[in-house]
Amino acid sequence: MLVASLPVAAQHHGAGHGHGQAATTEPATHAAPYAGQEKRDIKALSEQEQRGWLEGQGMGLARAAELNGYPGPMHTRELADSLGLSPEQIAATRELMQRHKAQARALGVRLVDAERQLDAAFRDKRANEADVTRLTHEIGQIQGSIRASHLRTHLAQQRLLSADQIDRYNRLRGYAR
Repeated sequence: MLVASLPVAAQHHGAGHGHGQAATTEPATHAAPYAGQEKRDIKALSEQEQRGWLEGQGMGLARAAELNGYPGPMHTRELADSLGLSPEQIAATRELMQRHKAQARALGVRLVDAERQLDAAFRDKRANEADVTRLTHEIGQIQGSIRASHLRTHLAQQRLLSADQIDRYNRLRGYAR
C-alpha cells in the first residue's frame, strides 16, 4: 500500500483530514482552503461570523421554525402593514424582539469568548485534551442555547398572530405551499 510506505509526516498530511489532497512528500505548492485565515483574530470565526454572534443575528438558526409556519419577529415587524398588525401586536412583537436580541447578544459574547480561549490555547501551544474537551463542549452548549433562543422566539411570535396573518406572512415571504 502506498500510504504505508510514506514517511509518517507525509501520511498525516493528506490522510484522513477531508481536505481532498493526496498524501505526498513534496512541500505544499497549492493554497489550502484555509489560506489567509491564519491572520484572523479568532481562527475559527470570520469577522462577519463574530459580528453575527455578537449582534444576535439569526444566521439561519431558526430555519426549522421559519420554514414551517412560525414567523420571526424581525420579518413580522417588516411586514406589519401587509399583515395588518394591531398596535398591540406591534408593541408585543417589538418587546419580544428586544428580549430575544438581549439574550442572543449575551450568549454571543460568551460564545466568542470561548472561541477566543480555544484559539489562544492552540496559538500559545498550551492546548491539551482536557481544555479542548471542556471548551468545545462549552461552545456547543452555547451554540445550542443561542439556537434555542431563536426558535423559542419564533414560537412566541406565532402565538401573537392569527392564522390568517401567519398564512399571509408565509405567502409574502415566498413559503406558500
